[in-house]
Parts: sequence; structure tokens; C-alpha cells
Amino acid sequence: MASMETIEAFFSFFLGAYQQVPNQFIALEAVAFVFGVVSVWYAKKAHIAVYPTGLVATIITVYLLYVAGYFGDMMMNAYYSLMSLYGWWNWSRKSNDSVPLPITKTNTKERWIGLVMCLLTMLVTYLVYRGFDQNMEWVNYIDVVTSGIFFTAMWYMAQKKVENWTLWIIANIITVPLYAYRGLGMLSLQYLIFTVLAIQGYRSWTKQYNADAY
Repeated sequence: MASMETIEAFFSFFLGAYQQVPNQFIALEAVAFVFGVVSVWYAKKAHIAVYPTGLVATIITVYLLYVAGYFGDMMMNAYYSLMSLYGWWNWSRKSNDSVPLPITKTNTKERWIGLVMCLLTMLVTYLVYRGFDQNMEWVNYIDVVTSGIFFTAMWYMAQKKVENWTLWIIANIITVPLYAYRGLGMLSLQYLIFTVLAIQGYRSWTKQYNADAY
């Protein structure tokens, strides 16, 4: 009985908010959910299909977040779409019939660049909220922080840096309850799955990096 109640509470937490949501938005979120999970699964394997599948998810998510009025997250997903195009190109470049972009770790310069990018993104996200005359509540400030982390994570991924997974894990863990609180249950569940895949991705990329280094 207790386990059944736990299962019911789990589904209620993630899906309870959809009772008043139009079917077309539920369908769009479901499509974004599937393609988002598939994209991260490909990312874990360092497969270039991460980008076309990710584009489908992020473009739909941009629209859904715009309708919901979450402009910080909307801006991040718009950036993901653009960065997916760049990453797609960067991962597919070839020289002498070999892919010239191996999995590597960040150096000191790249870590500083990542920090600056994170802080600038947080500032821009805050200004976007203010530009849309949004009242800044605690969830908006969390959105500002996660936007900066996600921005840097996406850039590191496009460069095939192992540390991209560390940033994804941190931001995903924060985003799971945030999206659930906002009533975006499927996206919240998606980020829970993302967290598990990101942990696996970190282990997989680290293993590949160590293998290439020796």
C-alpha cells in the first residue's frame, strides 16, 4: 500500500498540473521530452546525432517557455538551438579523414572563459526578465543562476570538454524541482532523466579521455 501511494505521489508531483493544460501543449511537451532524452543519450556516446535531435527539443521548448512567460529559460533554449548548429558543424569537421576534435579537459584559460560566460549570461538573463517587466521572485533568481550554468555547459559540450557534464549535473539537479513547481511536469521529469544520463556521460567521457591520453 505504501509503495502504491508513493507511486501515485510521484506521478501527481510531475503530471498533476496538466489537468488544465490544452492537449496541443501537452503533445508538444511530450515531443520535446522524447527528443530531449534521445539527444542527451547521444551526447553520452559523443555521437553527432546529439545536435539534430537536440534542435527539435529546444525549438519546441522555446515556444512552450515563451507561452508560459519564462523568458530566462526561453532565452537559454534559443541559445541551445544556435549552439547546436555550431556544435554540429564543429563535431563534423574533418581533416585527413579523421575527426580533429577529441574529448579533452578544460585548461586554465578555458575555465576562466567559462566563468566569465556564466556571469555574463546571468546578467543578461536578469536584464531580459527586467526588460519584460517581470516581477523578480525567488524562482526567477534560480532561473538566472541555472541559465549561466547551462550556457557554459553547452559551450563546453560544443568543444567536447569533459567538464560540460559536471555543469549539466549541477544545473539539472536544480531544474528538476524548479520545473515541477512551475507546473511543467514532463520537462521536470525530463531533467531528472537528464541528470542520470549526465552522470553516465561524465563517466563515459572521462573513460574515453583517459584511454586517449594513454
